[in-house]
Amino acid sequence: MNIEKVFERMIEYYSHDPKQIHHFLKVHSFAKRIGIAESPDERTLSILEIAAIVHDIGIKAAREKYGSGAGNYQEELGPAIAQAMLEDIYPQDIVERVCYLVGRHHTYSEIDGMDYQILIEADFLVNIYEGNMSQDAVRSVLEKIFKTNTGKWLCTTMYQV
Repeated sequence: MNIEKVFERMIEYYSHDPKQIHHFLKVHSFAKRIGIAESPDERTLSILEIAAIVHDIGIKAAREKYGSGAGNYQEELGPAIAQAMLEDIYPQDIVERVCYLVGRHHTYSEIDGMDYQILIEADFLVNIYEGNMSQDAVRSVLEKIFKTNTGKWLCTTMYQV
């Protein structure tokens, strides 16, 4: 699956930024855990894992271009960077889906696949902790965003909501 190449490239891309490296490693771990438990097909699980690693690849460019890592800037700039990073590792159809997810991972409407849903849930599981969200905010996210049984269980168990 060449997932190790993706990890290496992202660690190099975010060298000297341990916060970003920690973030994508945690998101990948939750995404893989939810993905395995929810039993998608092998292709979907592969796309999910790749997307979980590179989902925030646009932050660096967004900060340089706009002075902000806001989600809309990540979605704008991330896909092209992900494309360049992945195109020599994976077939075009997989790269296209990963880039689609990178370009929408802060958009919570029109979720069109298990890979997309799980990526958002995994990212929220980490962002809740990293952002020290209030219990009310966690409850709201749980009700509005989480759809998988495994994601709901993890959120409820971790954050006691």
